[in-house]
Amino acid sequence: MQHPILRACATVTDALKDVDEVNPVFMTTGDKAEALQQLQRAEAQLTELRLRVMAGAGDVAESTAAHDVAEWLTVHARVRHEDARADHRLALSLDRHYAGLAAALRHGEATPAQAHVIARALDDLPDEVPDDVRALAEETLVDHATRFGPRQLARLGRKILEVVAPEIAEAAEARRLAALEAEAHRRTRLSLRRVGDGTTRLSGLLPDAAATRLATYLESFTSPRQQPDPAQETRDPLRRPAYPRRLGAAFCQLLEALDHTRLPLHGGDATTVVVTIDLATLRRELGVADVLGSHLPGPADTEGSGETITAAQARRLACMADIVPAVLGGDSEVLDLGRRRRLFTAAQRRALRVRDRECRAEGCTIPASWCEAHHAAEPWSRGGRTDLADGLLLCSHHHHRAHDPGFETSRLPNGDVRFHRRR
Repeated sequence: MQHPILRACATVTDALKDVDEVNPVFMTTGDKAEALQQLQRAEAQLTELRLRVMAGAGDVAESTAAHDVAEWLTVHARVRHEDARADHRLALSLDRHYAGLAAALRHGEATPAQAHVIARALDDLPDEVPDDVRALAEETLVDHATRFGPRQLARLGRKILEVVAPEIAEAAEARRLAALEAEAHRRTRLSLRRVGDGTTRLSGLLPDAAATRLATYLESFTSPRQQPDPAQETRDPLRRPAYPRRLGAAFCQLLEALDHTRLPLHGGDATTVVVTIDLATLRRELGVADVLGSHLPGPADTEGSGETITAAQARRLACMADIVPAVLGGDSEVLDLGRRRRLFTAAQRRALRVRDRECRAEGCTIPASWCEAHHAAEPWSRGGRTDLADGLLLCSHHHHRAHDPGFETSRLPNGDVRFHRRR
């Protein structure tokens, strides 16, 4: 005698043969709407029956040495492995844990997509949730399935514990967040790798809180009130996206703006970069300098070795904090070892902000709080003094240009700086 499930399958198949050649285009609008709803309901019922069979079909997999029925279906029913695996998980969940959800699917009161979402939400509940609370969560979500689609149910499922057991939800959420935070700190990584073309590739994985703080800091340097110059934004020959390029520049500015007094101590001294350059080179427009104290992977790892930068960059670094410029004479004797402090004090910087209000480059409106102090009257390399008369504020972009040998500057009557590319 044929099994009832096989008999039902045969009946459904025979019924579908009766409509093989029927064209629905001639149905009335009302009949089409009713047919769509009934077919959706029938599909849910057939899916529940298929899942019910899957849950007890372990012997089918064993008969062909398959790992499980999902693997068997992938081969013999020609379905996607991912779909078969998801259906197998749902079948086992309905069979072992969620009888109410299975009944809703069996009666056509929930769709297969809704069943997947509800089962996933219930599976994600913390292990310590009591069985009666878990049952109430299932009942509530099944009831919501009559009014909400899968996407809305997914959002409700993430908050279901707050609805059915708020006294448990707060503690469970605290434990979940603590676990996520601990895992984030465990996975935190940062690596620096010299590319060899004058750039270093930075990659890492940060906790969300740290990444959010970094993004906030960087966005404060990207001048959100500034409308970027379209010509500048499209000038990059590598055609890199404009905003990531600006974030990269902001990261460089952030590193230069760090307060050295807040950095850790190494052997009793604050972290310091020593720039070694001979006096003649420093006074020329071209040349190179050695930097000691770099901690990037590569040849600068060991004490006494360093990286090479241009003399223009060395002159610019001399304007910044935490730089010790060691100027050498003809026989490499030290002629001047800069004092280890900010060349412009905090009080002087405040005075410059009050006086200048924004970047003093012609036409630039970067606010003073995002600018750097620059020796303008006489460069440091030529004996410039660190006082308000010799200083002015430049944004990072124009501070770089001020020390770029490809540009020369002139002072306008109002004290602003005009840049000219050297011919």
